[in-house]
Amino acid sequence: MADAPPSAGGRGLRLHTIPAHRAFADALVAGLLRRFGGDRLALARGLVLVPNNRGGLAVREAFVRASGGALLLPRIVALGGEELDAGVGAALDPADAVPPLPPAVDPLQRRMILARLVEEERAAAGRPVDAAEAVRLAGELAGTLDQLIVEEVPPARLAAIDPGEGLSDHWETALRLFRILLDRWPAERERLGAIDAAERRILLIDRQAARWRASPPDGFVCAAGITDPAPAVARLLRTVAALPRGMVVFADLDLSLPQAEWDALGPHQPDAVTGVRARSIEVHPQFHLKLLLERIGADRSEVTRWMAASEHDADAARGRAIANALAPARFTAKWTALDAADRRLSGVTAVELATPAEEAQAIALKLREAIETPGLTAALVTPDRMLARRVAAHCRRWNIEVDDSAGRALAILPPGTLLTAIVEAAAQDFAPMALLTLLKHPLVRAGDQRGAWLDGVRRLDRALRGPRPAPGLEGIDRHLAAAPERARAAEWWREARALLEPVARGFGGSGAVTLPSLVACLREAANLLAGEEAWRGPAGRAAADLLTGMETHAPLGPHAIAPAGFAPLLRLLMEEIAIRLLPRERHPRLAIYGLMEARLQRADLMILSGLNEGTWPGLPAPDPWLAPRVRAELGLPGLDRGIGVAAHDFGQALGARQIVLTRARRDARSPALASRFWLRLEAMTGERFPRDGTLAAWARALDGTRVPTPVDRPEPLPRKSLRPRQISVTEVDRLKADPFAFYARRILKLSPLDAVDADPSAAWRGTAVHAVLEAWAREDGCDAEKLLPRARTLLADPATHPLLRALWQPRLIAAFEWVAARTLADRATGRAVLAVEGRGKAELSGIELTGRFDRIDRMSDGGLGIVDYKTGKAPSVAAVRGGFNLQLGLLGAIAEAGGFDGVTGEATAFEYWSLAKKGDTFGSVSSPADPAGKGGRILTDDFVRAARDSFAEAAARWLTGDQPFTAKLHPEFAPFAEYDQLMRRDEWYGRDA
Repeated sequence: MADAPPSAGGRGLRLHTIPAHRAFADALVAGLLRRFGGDRLALARGLVLVPNNRGGLAVREAFVRASGGALLLPRIVALGGEELDAGVGAALDPADAVPPLPPAVDPLQRRMILARLVEEERAAAGRPVDAAEAVRLAGELAGTLDQLIVEEVPPARLAAIDPGEGLSDHWETALRLFRILLDRWPAERERLGAIDAAERRILLIDRQAARWRASPPDGFVCAAGITDPAPAVARLLRTVAALPRGMVVFADLDLSLPQAEWDALGPHQPDAVTGVRARSIEVHPQFHLKLLLERIGADRSEVTRWMAASEHDADAARGRAIANALAPARFTAKWTALDAADRRLSGVTAVELATPAEEAQAIALKLREAIETPGLTAALVTPDRMLARRVAAHCRRWNIEVDDSAGRALAILPPGTLLTAIVEAAAQDFAPMALLTLLKHPLVRAGDQRGAWLDGVRRLDRALRGPRPAPGLEGIDRHLAAAPERARAAEWWREARALLEPVARGFGGSGAVTLPSLVACLREAANLLAGEEAWRGPAGRAAADLLTGMETHAPLGPHAIAPAGFAPLLRLLMEEIAIRLLPRERHPRLAIYGLMEARLQRADLMILSGLNEGTWPGLPAPDPWLAPRVRAELGLPGLDRGIGVAAHDFGQALGARQIVLTRARRDARSPALASRFWLRLEAMTGERFPRDGTLAAWARALDGTRVPTPVDRPEPLPRKSLRPRQISVTEVDRLKADPFAFYARRILKLSPLDAVDADPSAAWRGTAVHAVLEAWAREDGCDAEKLLPRARTLLADPATHPLLRALWQPRLIAAFEWVAARTLADRATGRAVLAVEGRGKAELSGIELTGRFDRIDRMSDGGLGIVDYKTGKAPSVAAVRGGFNLQLGLLGAIAEAGGFDGVTGEATAFEYWSLAKKGDTFGSVSSPADPAGKGGRILTDDFVRAARDSFAEAAARWLTGDQPFTAKLHPEFAPFAEYDQLMRRDEWYGRDA
């Protein structure tokens, strides 16, 4: 088969382009088969250069589709690139090359060496950084170095840069770090006997180009879909285009773009008079292709259209509409004069959804619909990886497996989260939340032991509810041993503790340790907790490789690291590792691509999603080292270059037969602005913009329900046999104010759990105070001089919550001083402590009433004084008059009935001893009763009777009677909200007002 004729221009460069409306891989293969398919050996002797491995797969699959049978394929080689594939294909890097090139420096090895150099430089400048920050800065330095190498800018030019007014201080700071690249890194690289990977790629490309120029290959060479405008790539493409059987095929190099628009893109020559260089339009999708063409040394007139098509192409009108929609901004005025055919978007549908969740649901529905048509292929293309994960999860509801080929960061996959959980737990001294996160991790004790393990973890979870215990494994030991009900959790804890001891030893102490020792501890802990499950599958192997690399190269890195800084360092490195999973049962006709993976790919239905500004295109990441003016002087790509590449990706994907464009009107935090690409299509087409609300309605209807009907206020009516015949004095107010809450607690047996690692609540603080006062009364005989030492002993205990020591200690000490002084003063009047922290019961109105008192005193008149300690304020008089907060009266009733051992007599005093601040002092005494009824209080002589009568009324209604347990009967006296969700309070509260 004869070769393709040379392009116009007379220089024999074979340059072609496949427009956006054609399926690139299929059109490419159709053209190659037309040229070389008649001789199968001729096809097999050929070589196809593609930009990356994903592009190679697309071309290979296109050959399979077009062959219709057996076929000897040409060799397909990935040229490689820093973004997707780190290495160049083996065909360009033969093992027997003479002379052999030095090996490339391992990326992690380079990162660690640069991190050590950064750490040393910052320390010498008096601005020390920790190891994690040094590794982050080293990554940015390495990225800058690679940009310089790729653009073939000598790093030495950095020292000669004049940043101009306003940037000199920043530049001086940056230049101190750049000195590492100029002065120290070359020496380190020479010592290793290696070169940077980017430099090695350039040498390999240039060596291959030289070989082809000296001895052209027998078979054809086709460079397909390569858009990287790096100088070395441009030299290789020129060599390929000049070969006797060579050809370069661009992806959507626009031959119809008016010359004025093409010339406006840049790069421009400096003005002959002013010397000012006009700014290039790097955000245009054709800019990087124009730059590549100029570096090849060719003109657009030398490029011809690739004369082949496929059954997967859209019509040519789509290509014209794409080109017009993406025109440079100053040329968009032509939209008003365009013929309808030049801006028609037939086959395109635009769908706006309310939220990202609804967008994902709609996309999944469209993919589900696509597979109903036999043979139809569909693909989602989006740079939003969270959206891609959501769509894949929705598809699984129909047992459709469609993984994101862009991969997911190791940091969010199970092996990565396991390593992070281990480090976080150790760095936080095994605080309950971090510890339980680790122990509940799905890889820990996976398999047959998982059920028994989770039973133990749940017991530990219950035992660790409430304020945080003392730090470390020993603190948990003491916490579990402090209460008998935690015995089962303590028994299981011994097994878990043994697995955590190695990492506790390695991370123990606050001083710095070496990174290799921390990595070794982490590996051992992962093996003990998860075994082989930690290293299984692509993600597990990547995690193992990362730890191996860190152990190998960490000695070259920062000298020491604080254990608390290991977690951010590990997370930083894992977030940079993309794992592309290979499921065993991926659906053959569906795919999810990132922007790089979608290049050269084509499906019958392409769903382009996440079309919001900041997502597609993404916001240019600011360069922390090189200001735009500096980048321009060095000849580096502008920060906006990525927008132009994203625009080219959008135009390529928009060329499929059927297109669905989607965006959400808001993101997770705020309203979202539509992508500039979306707005351009909308502005160009005007009223003909192809909106469709059907898919959005489907998405809402799939999980939607009819209009909800709010429930009425719940009033459960259990049988009398289910109503409790025993109640404590502290539950009486709940029964009267919120009968439903009492019903939920006592009849349904539902008790709210404290949060894990909760801040100390008022109840917890009260328990601690009561414990001190009880021990003071029982063991010290209420000796005033011994109360403060006992309080300080409690506060000094490592098990005492830090918040209690830091914030409450001064207040509590002052309050305890008041208690001691008040007790001493009462003793002088003949008043004595009779009993403390006692329990008792008595039958009242046919119900067994139980109660626990804080303290009962023998008054000077022989009566009983009921004392209740309060860490907050005492109940109001209005609440007592309303029949609530009568706890002291009920305790007096039990005492008068002989319900407390050793306590006899008539209750004649009822006191709240509040330890809260009142005025300028801490501590005060108040009473809900008064001998003369002053201030609206109940008469002291009537207080017990009033409490007894109030209780009798409540018992007759709800305990021995048949009244329903109405929710929030007296909401003003029901401040507790533990059961508000259960009673669905927000649905009915206030509707009956």
